[in-house]
Amino acid sequence: MANHASSKKRIRQDAKKRLHNRYYKKSARTAIARFRNLEEKDEALKQLPALFSMIDGLAKRRLFHPNKAANLKSGLSVFAQKLA
Repeated sequence: MANHASSKKRIRQDAKKRLHNRYYKKSARTAIARFRNLEEKDEALKQLPALFSMIDGLAKRRLFHPNKAANLKSGLSVFAQKLA
């Protein structure tokens, strides 16, 4: 256990950040899963920009690696284009 006040504060801050980051990553994963369950192309194409924005924000904050974000966006756009 930490003995210094600054290290105790750092532990408190890290716990808050971890909770915050986990919330946003989980929200993105849920949104992606819901997107992959869509069956209509026009609905998918409407949701795509919001989903891309969410993924870009996570990559900017380094919650997703930038390459992972690029791969996700590519895969999701291919999925949307293949829908009937």
